[in-house]
Amino acid sequence: MRKLILATTNPNKVYEVQSALAGLHEWQVVTQPATIPSIEETGTTFVDNAILKAVHTSRIVDDLVLADDSGLCVDALDGRPGVYSNRYAATDAERIQRLLTELRPIDEERRTAAFVCALALAQRGSVIWTGEGRVDGRIHQAPKGTHGFGYDPIFFVPEFQRTMAELTIGEKNRISHRGRALQELVRHFAGSGRL
Repeated sequence: MRKLILATTNPNKVYEVQSALAGLHEWQVVTQPATIPSIEETGTTFVDNAILKAVHTSRIVDDLVLADDSGLCVDALDGRPGVYSNRYAATDAERIQRLLTELRPIDEERRTAAFVCALALAQRGSVIWTGEGRVDGRIHQAPKGTHGFGYDPIFFVPEFQRTMAELTIGEKNRISHRGRALQELVRHFAGSGRL
């Protein structure tokens, strides 16, 4: 069995990726070794940061490396928090509270937003593939739901009439930004024989 190394230490991302790629029976999807030092995310786009992480880890391990960078882009905030989504505050709860406070004066119809996820696949310091997934929705007035992580409790998905945190892992992987990016990865490499 071949290994696909995930360049992350976030257990929630690992769970989502492993669930989404469960059909790739010849591959074992594992998190990167704890000994790999983190790298500063200095990119100005999600793709830039995904590439930085994938290339960094792929120089240390021999296996294929998959990295993602993702975040929430709110239209009324000129795309913020964007690439700074994880650095918007110290914890998920504080990030959500900051965002809701900033959006308090914004009317319901103007609370549109998108989750964006960029993926990069690399090996031995070279990028093999990049892709991106996106899901549109709007910011709910208050957190709702107990699944997922990050901004999921306030991201309302019109298709389901629920927040991302109210979806099952199967529903989320079908329509989420990360799920769509992973579907693109599987389609791209199914024909090449790499995955």
